[in-house]
Amino acid sequence: MLEDVFSGWSGTALIGVGVVLAAPTVLPAITSVVRPLAKAVIRTSLALTDAVREAVAETGEQLSDLVAEVKAEHEAETASGTGRGARSRRSKGE
Repeated sequence: MLEDVFSGWSGTALIGVGVVLAAPTVLPAITSVVRPLAKAVIRTSLALTDAVREAVAETGEQLSDLVAEVKAEHEAETASGTGRGARSRRSKGE
């Protein structure tokens, strides 16, 4: 007789009713576990985002310093006539 109850659409309906009745009890328990986990994931992703931003900013600053240094050296070489362009012209007899 129990097999007849759980066969066909009536069994599916009974399972659905059981899920609906159990949901108010089960969902808070699931939420109490999932919420701290979700907060930890979000907290970690925020920390990683901050670390990446900091690393990118530091790298950009170092690259900017390097470009400024090379520009200054290039301008100094050009002004004194010792730059690469001046050397190559002299070697060609110009």
